[in-house]
Amino acid sequence: MRSETVARNYAEALFDLGERGGHTERYADLIDAVAGAVENTPEVQGVLMSPRVPKAEKARILAAALQGTPREFTLFLQALVKRNRQQLLREIASAYHGLLDVKMNRVRAGVTLARPADAALQKTIGEALSRQLGKEVLPAFTVDPEILGGTIVRIGERIHDGSLRRRMVKLRRQLLAR
Repeated sequence: MRSETVARNYAEALFDLGERGGHTERYADLIDAVAGAVENTPEVQGVLMSPRVPKAEKARILAAALQGTPREFTLFLQALVKRNRQQLLREIASAYHGLLDVKMNRVRAGVTLARPADAALQKTIGEALSRQLGKEVLPAFTVDPEILGGTIVRIGERIHDGSLRRRMVKLRRQLLAR
């Protein structure tokens, strides 16, 4: 089975746990935090990914590190370790956020601009996209001076290229075709 499918299955199981316990949004923050700790902390990564550390010891360490979190969440992570799936944490977190976005009627969008946008412009772009799509849009902004101007918006697999660079390329093709 592909890792994306496995990660999605685990994300769905965690999402169901969150729904039943009323912790759906909290679990999103927790799974992100754990995935981030594993990715960014070599010591944590070394312990959780090492075949030399027994699974029971990894489970004990997780339980100690996650005191104060819902018991079901800790048990979920321990089940991941038991099945040697801890390397899928980031993929599980991404799939979980996808499920949460569907529930909350929102969509994530990548917005590329030629220059950095101030907070007011970012808010305006986010609101305009939300109106157009009829959903709450969570934009992530990047800067690429090579687009010259305009915007490129990526929502899932769809790309809306309103960049000046694209328009100039299109104009060039039209002029050369004559």
